[in-house]
Amino acid sequence: MAVKVTQLPNGMRVCTDAMEHVESVALGVWVDTGTRFERPEVNGIAHMLEHMLFKGTTTRTARAIAEEIEAVGGNINAYTGRETTAFHASVLKEDVGLGVEIIADILQNSLLDAEELEREKTVVLQEIGQALDTPDDVIFDQLQDTAYPNQMLGRPVLGTEQTVKALTRQDLVSHVASYYTPDRMILAASGRLEHEQLVDLALKSFRGKAAANDRPDAAPAHYRGGEHRDARPLEQAHLTLAFEGFSYRDPDYYALAVFSTLFGGGMSSRLFQTVREERGLVYSIYSFASSYAETGLFGIYAGTGAEEVSAVIPLVCEEFAKVAQDLNEAELARARNQLKAATLMSLESTSSRCESLARQMLVWGRPLSVEELVARIEAVDQAAVRRVVGRLLKSRPTLAALGPLQGLEAMDNIARRLAA
Repeated sequence: MAVKVTQLPNGMRVCTDAMEHVESVALGVWVDTGTRFERPEVNGIAHMLEHMLFKGTTTRTARAIAEEIEAVGGNINAYTGRETTAFHASVLKEDVGLGVEIIADILQNSLLDAEELEREKTVVLQEIGQALDTPDDVIFDQLQDTAYPNQMLGRPVLGTEQTVKALTRQDLVSHVASYYTPDRMILAASGRLEHEQLVDLALKSFRGKAAANDRPDAAPAHYRGGEHRDARPLEQAHLTLAFEGFSYRDPDYYALAVFSTLFGGGMSSRLFQTVREERGLVYSIYSFASSYAETGLFGIYAGTGAEEVSAVIPLVCEEFAKVAQDLNEAELARARNQLKAATLMSLESTSSRCESLARQMLVWGRPLSVEELVARIEAVDQAAVRRVVGRLLKSRPTLAALGPLQGLEAMDNIARRLAA
């Protein structure tokens, strides 16, 4: 990896990962803001901005934005997370300048037209409706809210019908002024380009803007845990069981990733083999780890039939409780190799390398070499995994369940199983 980083006078950090064997470039701006930086009354504003910034600027119509990037065979998109919002594009190497210019244009010169906002509200409300009609989307919002109740980290990224309808143009303008400042932006690129080229483009395209001094920072998040049961007449029950995980900066971050892989990360994982293959109780089951600035969430998802609901959670608890006792080196090595291979395979993708670089800069303030990443994964031993399991089980569990739940046992019983 030939990674280089330059901080501009306006505070923006420009990062490149050169790949001489490709003909394209993935690039984008990652902004250090997301759902958890919103006020409760404007929940969903970060996501709405993701939409609205593509709706026309002082120099381009919404149609022109799409046509210009697609005229050179490129593509442009964006996404909103709980702590990050990203605007990214992929272009051929000779069109890097256009890609940077368009992204800079939408971030700095968007009209945020009031009439366009009202039209886009309808689109976002349909998006919310679609999510509400998708149980395996809804369940994760319910899990997040139960784990972090009455906190912005627990609020839905899309917002709610009430908060979206109430958004005004001035809300959007104020949010942009507060959070879309160069000091909160990472301009990252990976592919066939020179670092100095991207620095020059950034200097030309991104105007210097002083950071707002009065913007509120994200409130500290506190994991609480608890339960949420949403009984619905569905064909399948959607079950999630979670625990307080770790932040990106936690020393056990990579040990948790290895544990999640061996516990529920693939077809050879314990949950897949035991709950699906041996018992046939589910079609889908997996574990996941979500990390944030100062906290995290480790969870298990299972989709099962009404008649199997009663058996799934007890079996998951049984596997969870015994993994630290009968962990063996073979399955640990398999999990490490899965993570290591995924890391190395991602290096073949310009977009994966670009996003990884940007996230490393936001989380750790510096890029991590491949050698360092691999070393952190390989350093995870049995003692580290057992430590992780012990830490997870010390937290109050979170249960979110949706669908036919008649057979789902009481939360107190679940907690006792985990403590056994």
